[in-house]
Amino acid sequence: MIPQSHLNLTQYVNPFIGAEGQGNPGTAIGAGNVFPGAALPFGVVKFGIDTTAFDWTNVDANAGYTPDGYVTGVSMLHESGTGGAPTYGFVHQMPLSTLENINVLDNFTYMQERVELDIASVGYYKTSLANGVSAELSATAHAGIIQYNFTTGTKRHILVDVSHMLPSSGEAQHSQFYSNGFMARSPDGTKYQGYGVYRGGFSSRPDAPVYFCAEFDTAPEDVQLFSGEYTDPYWPNSTLPAFKPPVFTNASSISGGQTYYGYARRVGGLFTFPSNITALKSELGVSFIDPDTACQYIASELPTWDLETIISSAVEQWNTEVLSKVATTDKSNTTLLEMLYSSLYKMHLMPSDRTGENPNWETEEPTYDDFYTLWDTFRCLNSYLLLTAPMRAAGIVRSLVDVWRWERFMPDARSGNYNGRVQGGSNADNVLADAYVKGLSAPEYGINWTDAYAAMKTDAELVPYNTFDYGDPTGSVKEGRGALPDWLSLGHVSMYEPVTGTGFGRCISRTVEYGFNDFALSQVAKELAPEDHVKYLNRSAGWQQIWQHNLTSLNFTGFLAPLYANATRDPNYSPLNCGVWCSWSDVTYEGLPWEYTWTIPYDMETLISYMGGPNTTESRLDAMFIPGLQDGSVGAGNGIGSTIFNPGNEPSFGTPFLYNYLQGRQWKSVKQSREIVNQYYSNGRDGVPGNSDAGALESWMVWNLIGLYPVVTQPVYLILSPWLGDLKISVAGNKTLKITTEGLDQGPYIQSLTVNSVAWNKSWLTHDDLVAGDGGSIHFVLGSKKTEWDIGELPPSPGHLDLGIKN
Repeated sequence: MIPQSHLNLTQYVNPFIGAEGQGNPGTAIGAGNVFPGAALPFGVVKFGIDTTAFDWTNVDANAGYTPDGYVTGVSMLHESGTGGAPTYGFVHQMPLSTLENINVLDNFTYMQERVELDIASVGYYKTSLANGVSAELSATAHAGIIQYNFTTGTKRHILVDVSHMLPSSGEAQHSQFYSNGFMARSPDGTKYQGYGVYRGGFSSRPDAPVYFCAEFDTAPEDVQLFSGEYTDPYWPNSTLPAFKPPVFTNASSISGGQTYYGYARRVGGLFTFPSNITALKSELGVSFIDPDTACQYIASELPTWDLETIISSAVEQWNTEVLSKVATTDKSNTTLLEMLYSSLYKMHLMPSDRTGENPNWETEEPTYDDFYTLWDTFRCLNSYLLLTAPMRAAGIVRSLVDVWRWERFMPDARSGNYNGRVQGGSNADNVLADAYVKGLSAPEYGINWTDAYAAMKTDAELVPYNTFDYGDPTGSVKEGRGALPDWLSLGHVSMYEPVTGTGFGRCISRTVEYGFNDFALSQVAKELAPEDHVKYLNRSAGWQQIWQHNLTSLNFTGFLAPLYANATRDPNYSPLNCGVWCSWSDVTYEGLPWEYTWTIPYDMETLISYMGGPNTTESRLDAMFIPGLQDGSVGAGNGIGSTIFNPGNEPSFGTPFLYNYLQGRQWKSVKQSREIVNQYYSNGRDGVPGNSDAGALESWMVWNLIGLYPVVTQPVYLILSPWLGDLKISVAGNKTLKITTEGLDQGPYIQSLTVNSVAWNKSWLTHDDLVAGDGGSIHFVLGSKKTEWDIGELPPSPGHLDLGIKN
């Protein structure tokens, strides 16, 4: 660790970056869906407010937060940066100043407008409500503390709604539902505990309990528990029948009343406190094991009622574990520092470290949940953890493999301790291969690579059962490779043909991603299963089977194109059109076929050849960034802009830097890096171009600021150009990578470069170069001249294989 304990880098963290949409100020439309509340790195608890939205057509408040909605309470469990159907929003409290005209079963009767802008910093969140109550909160790994401040003349009520959760405005099949609950209070009312049972959300998880425990620092003068009829939360802004009033009781406990889950009565509690108190504190714990464990977390993680002490502890942990791993003496650009450290913060909120909290099986392995999703994070974020936090990365790998041991498949996505949904390939394979080739095969990382490779082979060989998801009923979206039957029999994924019932949704993007996944297997197999190496390397070239050599678009020839199972093609197909929305049933997912044509990083040699050679490839890359070429009518997924390159979608992540595969053109990668970051990223509330995707977009930007870009499943990094004058990055656990720069004020382009004191003329370097000795060193000499300095060996294409197919 770089010694930085004396420096509070959290001053550069703004949790609200990405909370608003670009072009939609003050709203969550097109925003990053980031979680701005209090949390620790990879903490189970993400403690923040839940709000309504004024435009549910365009907003799913996946992290609970919208900048313009009304507050319906605070809750303990959230995701960050995700799209699709919301998950969590459990373990709830809501401060009330009156009970007049309020039905505790209907949050539209008690929701509150905010009278000031919310305040957030690392480990701290504050909201001020129209009812005269403000709430300040902080969080630990499994618990949270909140202080309510009451103005004179207001009543003091705390409502606890066990059935509270984040509603969904779309994707009815994946909406969350409350199923059952139980709550008990202590005789004096200062403590309560219980559980809620919930189902649905992004992963379509089945009924599962979440346990809670809470304490107040002041005894209430009255406590009433309540129950009410089950209600369907799906359309949060629809006109619902009038809620029947709740049934209140002075009993010490209350239950949903069903021995089965699904439609039990809603339950909760109403705590009324003396009118002379000005501040009230509550501590809450969460567990997936039992309520006593949740209570134990309060005792062990919240040893004091002092809010400032808990905040200070969070600040220290973020500084030590995350922020200080990237140190710079260049403080000349506060905007860049805020972009850098705020991004690092968002990159370490998920997945949730639930080690010791696995409710499904006993294990000595780490347990992580909320992979939401690996499709989003494998390209940049997981590679960052491999470099800077290898033990954490190893724990994540071990957790993925442990899921395979008990549930037959590793997840591509997982939330609520349940696998689902798979957007493309089985991208845990890519994460594992990246870890293997970057040194996590060493014994000290504790990964059982025999099991890990067996888990990868399961993805490659075993067809998962079909979940008949409404988005794509052609194959499983829960886990594994749903279109594997085509991949095994045809060598590619064929286009869905409704008359014959053959083929699958996302046929192009799945073909490309399955090839990438099999390349990942081939790299691990080289040492662990040499007999499999050639098999999976050959299979990784399956994308060539759907390459149409004579297909023309925008005056360029040769593109990925859908192929029916009978080897015929759609005569109306255009690479500029994905289908309808670039979604589950279209030919590509969250990206145009033009974008996916570039996503063969393991065999750029063949791809460049198919495109007509380096010069034509360069022109074609240039076309990706020309405004106006994206046909807005096809719906290119999330993101903004009118270029074919989509800054908000992961399939486009690596494209700006492929100039590094063209000799003498590395300067164009630098040019695109500067232009994209300057246009689409900032330190403002709209500073992320679309869903943050659990920090995936932020990790892309961090690599740009550092001046490198990882080529996943290879121990290779493409060289860009750093944005800061000097950097010291903690790598490989106890080493320091030094990146120094001169001439940054003259321009961003490399004039000369040395790596580990050796003059360098290659546009790439290896993982070993970065972690050599006590840590590698890179020295950039920059300037305004677009120098063709990169005349050395091109980045490798270890999956190079030309099948010679002339479609």
